Amino acid sequence: MFGFGQLINILKKNPKKIVFTEGKDPRILEAASRLLASYFLHPILVGSEEEIQEAAEESGFNIRGAEIINPASYNKMEEMIAELVEMRKNKGMTREKAEKLLLQANYFGTMLVHMGEADALLGGATYSTADTVRPALQLIKTKPGNKIVSSCFILVRPAATGENEVMAMGDCAINIHPSEDELVEIALETAKCAKLFGVEPQVAFLSYSTYGSGTGEDVDKMRNAAQKTKERDPELPVAGELQFDAAVSPRVARTKCPDAPVAGYANTFIFPDINAGNIGYKIAQRLGNFDAYGPILLGLNAPVNDLSRGCNASEVYSMAIITAALA
Repeated sequence: MFGFGQLINILKKNPKKIVFTEGKDPRILEAASRLLASYFLHPILVGSEEEIQEAAEESGFNIRGAEIINPASYNKMEEMIAELVEMRKNKGMTREKAEKLLLQANYFGTMLVHMGEADALLGGATYSTADTVRPALQLIKTKPGNKIVSSCFILVRPAATGENEVMAMGDCAINIHPSEDELVEIALETAKCAKLFGVEPQVAFLSYSTYGSGTGEDVDKMRNAAQKTKERDPELPVAGELQFDAAVSPRVARTKCPDAPVAGYANTFIFPDINAGNIGYKIAQRLGNFDAYGPILLGLNAPVNDLSRGCNASEVYSMAIITAALA
């Protein structure tokens, strides 16, 4: 089951470059210092070299070897401006607008990924989620066949067997009221992400109803989304609609839905909306003593992830490894 060792081994075989958009933040600097000592992930810090070096010295972090790029003096800025104008010309992008936009670290860092100068991006230590996701949607864009960006959380806690217990939950951070078809996309992407963490996904579409015990539009939505997901990927174990107890308790599942093979053993949970998802993962985190990693953004052409503004350096380090491994 999941351990960061397996992700680090992936990166050791194929090291990646990751952009940090808030280069002088002490939490970023501490995480970058740890990464630089490990040689499997190369950090790119966006900002003034003088300010970043000064902040690192004040905080006592060794960032020797880190690549520091200042948008104001970047030697490929003209090429980047031209690319942004071309990409967004139908949206009225001009050279002047592009230049102003690219002086912002979130847009500049995202363009580094778009242009192949970096493999992944991690931001949000001081930016809002919207300020991290918006440039990704505009510049990185969604993968072919995907219509939305979604997210999942990976929840991990030690189990009595000595292995970690791992679950995936989506979408807890991005889509407020996903439609049936959007839930299908969320489920397929969350299942793919779960596999990266050593989880063989058993997908449950959650509801206040188990196979018709309740009625209503929200019940129909989850039932229909589960069916469409089965049609899209017949090999993926899927059940729904399920109440949470039927999804995780074999005893309850035997009573409520004995013929649903996923029921009682689900490990990948799809919530009907962001209210339920956000509440659900935080209950697991705070009362179930799970470590929560995320939100991990799904469906983009390249990995871009968003930090909580309340994150600590350890969380930055962990999310950097997760983000780069997705590449």
